[in-house]
Amino acid sequence: MSKSPQGAQSTIRALRLLKQFTAERPELSLGELSEQCGLNKTTAYRLLQALLSEALLARDAGSGAYRLGPAVMALGVQAASRGNLREIARPLLRRLADETGETATLEVPVEDTMLILDEIRGGRRIAAAAAVGSRWAIHATATGKAVVAFGDDGPARLPDRLVPLTARTITERARLEAQLDEVRRRGFAETVDELEDGFAGVATVVRDGSGEILAAMSICGPTPRLSEGRRARLGATLCAAAGQLRPQNGGPC
Repeated sequence: MSKSPQGAQSTIRALRLLKQFTAERPELSLGELSEQCGLNKTTAYRLLQALLSEALLARDAGSGAYRLGPAVMALGVQAASRGNLREIARPLLRRLADETGETATLEVPVEDTMLILDEIRGGRRIAAAAAVGSRWAIHATATGKAVVAFGDDGPARLPDRLVPLTARTITERARLEAQLDEVRRRGFAETVDELEDGFAGVATVVRDGSGEILAAMSICGPTPRLSEGRRARLGATLCAAAGQLRPQNGGPC
């Protein structure tokens, strides 16, 4: 085991505290954090106060539970932007949202979640919406499935346990891997009532000039509007759009 740099123990402990927060457990108590990190409560509390002072954590006034703060979200968005990808993609997202009437997103993988880097809502009154900086389980999202299907890591990027978020979330690894084979065949992924009841979407990956996956784009909305036939048409639209972001190589379709 490699040794930590001298004097860096407190920093490493603080970072380990931050890493305890997940999409499934967005809020944790002092007791839970101290136990999960193997720290006594006094040490954990001191580190948590330091993280609070820098807005890396926030604390619920009622329950006293901790959650990731706005500074973490800001850092995540900056780190995930991969240069000027967000600025390049925004006009395309806006066009997709205008043409389809649905929400268009740009997302990047962060561990076993997908982080929303940018989002443009369509003109429909009822539309899918989530704040930029939100993170969703990679196995239940169309963007996550696209990244796993086309990425070099493949299914190894998936968490050990596929947590059910709805009755339709795929939790059997073999079944999900079979769906990923289909994603690779047709070029885009989809989710239908797997992340949330009534929510559906399609997605494909965005690559750079060398073929490396930079992000994923999606079009999403209410399930009743995104029928099987419409999802197929939207998937083809996304594949063409992804190719426009790297005209020298084209998209994965």
